[in-house]
Amino acid sequence: MNNFFVIANPEKEESVLAAQHIADYIAGKGGNSTVSHKEKSSASYYQYTDPQLVPADTECIIVIGGDGTLLQAARDLRCLGIPFIGVNYGTLGFLAEIDKEHVEEMLDRLICDQYILEKRMMLKGQVIRGGKVIAEDVALNDILVTKSGLPKVLEFPISVNGNDLVTYMADGIIISTPTGSTAYSMSAGGPIVEPGAELLLMTPICPHTMNNRSIIFSKDDEILFDMPEKERRGEEVCRYLSFDGNHEIMLIGGDRVRITRAESTIQLAKLSTLSFLQILQRKMKER
Repeated sequence: MNNFFVIANPEKEESVLAAQHIADYIAGKGGNSTVSHKEKSSASYYQYTDPQLVPADTECIIVIGGDGTLLQAARDLRCLGIPFIGVNYGTLGFLAEIDKEHVEEMLDRLICDQYILEKRMMLKGQVIRGGKVIAEDVALNDILVTKSGLPKVLEFPISVNGNDLVTYMADGIIISTPTGSTAYSMSAGGPIVEPGAELLLMTPICPHTMNNRSIIFSKDDEILFDMPEKERRGEEVCRYLSFDGNHEIMLIGGDRVRITRAESTIQLAKLSTLSFLQILQRKMKER
């Protein structure tokens, strides 16, 4: 690899300075790089960068920050088919695998093509209102249906492939990819899944029932949530759909939420020879 696109979280000065160091190091090795540290804008869908700003010859996208920064960049740039690698300036860093102390080693190995690529599946979520799709987006980690305001138990009627499955009584529902199984889903008691697998994982948030199990579905299954026309006891509750903790969509009674595997995938450039289980063991010790 010789051509890189570097993304820094503009809210973290340390990562912006690191991006410039990376660019200088790449130049010193005879490579090329473009640095983007675009500020977030509520007027733009693209939170960290616009795909049109990425040079056509880019071979790798380096993301500096935490897993949240990489998640957003992956959603913004998924259409380009360019591998990502993350430099961890956050906390756990399941996705951003490179510690900031090893940046130069990372660059040397990328330039010498000493890496492997891992494909990760994504999810697509759609809001259907009056029989029409009014909103949709994708997620690398998870799609959430949750509520706002004071704690109130909500019903979540769920069907799969057109067949009624279960009605959860819970604060919310998480649908995650294997990549997202180590994120919010894990915090809610869901199982940890090898990230290269292809499946959909459903986990209730704070379930108010003995039926509190996560359910694993085939990658080809279609999950449907029906928003009740009225909440229990006629309460006013706002429900929201969110993608990787971003792009929140307000739901109303009668809406349907359809979640499936997305056509988009991303590739992560991996340098570590450690297995997923070895990395998991190390991360758990860090907690």
